[in-house]
Amino acid sequence: MAVQDISTYIYKDIFSLSEIKFEKACVFKKPNQVDAYSIYWIKEGKGTYNIDFKSYSFTDNVLFFLSPGQVFQVDSEKIKAAYKLTFIRDFYCIQTHDKEVACNGVLFNNVYETPFVKPCESDTKKLDFILESLIDEFKRNETAQYDMLQSYLKQFIIHSVRVKKEHHIIKNDEETKLFKDFSLLVNQNFKTLHSVTDYANRLGVSPKSITKHFQKIGTQTPSDFIKNRIILEAKRQLIYTDDSVKEIAYDIGFNDSAYFTRFFKKATLKSPLQFKKDYKK
Repeated sequence: MAVQDISTYIYKDIFSLSEIKFEKACVFKKPNQVDAYSIYWIKEGKGTYNIDFKSYSFTDNVLFFLSPGQVFQVDSEKIKAAYKLTFIRDFYCIQTHDKEVACNGVLFNNVYETPFVKPCESDTKKLDFILESLIDEFKRNETAQYDMLQSYLKQFIIHSVRVKKEHHIIKNDEETKLFKDFSLLVNQNFKTLHSVTDYANRLGVSPKSITKHFQKIGTQTPSDFIKNRIILEAKRQLIYTDDSVKEIAYDIGFNDSAYFTRFFKKATLKSPLQFKKDYKK
């Protein structure tokens, strides 16, 4: 990796902004597990990124959003200019601010849809202005800097949500609300709750009602949604930890590792050990 220029601004190890430029293609062979909320803005360039075992290609001016725990790998890229924002929950909690900003499940913790957001020219100017304000605030180191930095980050996220909603169908009807509530609940409890009935009870609706709502918006079945979230976590742990299959099975709620192996193989057509071996080649 040949870096032309890199500028990094850090606030107390809980929020950072980096501006990066590359001279040529940069390829990382090994996957990297994200440990903080991250926003990448590729201003100029193209590439292919592998996020949670799915490949995404892009060309010029795209934003993408990663949440802690996701597995991210650069298959190929050629970047002229890019920004990276990282923050932890102690600096900005997306769950706490979700009623105001509505980014949880739309930008972050959205593990089932394309993570890219592509701003138009006017949106780009607005986002540029916010980033310039952020950089200026990092340099000032004055009173109430935490509040100012958080405010600018919030503005950046709010505008990204607006861009996402403008270019993607994100309805506010009851079906979509239930889907979001269900998906967030699964993301929080998939290690302990494995049945649609468990989640239906938490949401105060019947399993049949959830299934009908999923059919209306044309997505996978609720049971498949739960299964896929469990498989995704299993893949993450197989690749990014040295835990045994038995330890991973127990961590995601399977008391019988043999049953977990059958469950995993039915979904992926590979045993856990074979998947790990093939992915790390």
